[in-house]
Amino acid sequence: MEDLAIGTRVKHSVYGEGIVSRSHLTIYEIFFERGGKMELTKYNADLEILSSPEQEPREGLTLLEVEKALAYVLDKYQGITHVAKIADKWKGGLLEMKPANAELQCKEVPIETFFHKIVMLRDRLRVLEQNINSHPKLDDQDKVQLQQYITRAYGSLTTFNVLFAEKDDYFKGQSKKDE
Repeated sequence: MEDLAIGTRVKHSVYGEGIVSRSHLTIYEIFFERGGKMELTKYNADLEILSSPEQEPREGLTLLEVEKALAYVLDKYQGITHVAKIADKWKGGLLEMKPANAELQCKEVPIETFFHKIVMLRDRLRVLEQNINSHPKLDDQDKVQLQQYITRAYGSLTTFNVLFAEKDDYFKGQSKKDE
């Protein structure tokens, strides 16, 4: 008997119709209408193939369609618009943190790892900002007050703008003209 793909519909003389759910080295795991989940040897002559996944018309989405839908949802609801790139001069670099006490050990972190955490922080601030602005129970005054804290957080993070390849990705705090 040929190797059966997962999703193949089969018929057994005792257990009735079933669907192959797993394929191991020597056995199939099959869910039957009578008998439930059964493990049968791959060399079982009592199995009749009713249809294989390739023979049936496709229903549902392709992997590419699922990826596109997921990207759309993440963009719409998570505030992540694009991937920020690290400036070339920092690629392969190392962030070294030295404690004032020389007896203590230094901590080294690849700059790409540190940059990734900064970008994640920025993206989470953006999501928080969107959630505040769309929150049904907050009035406009509360939204403005909370928004000011986020703006100040962005301002505190402007030190890390040097890591970004594109100025459009920079943190922007509150300018003097906004006050």
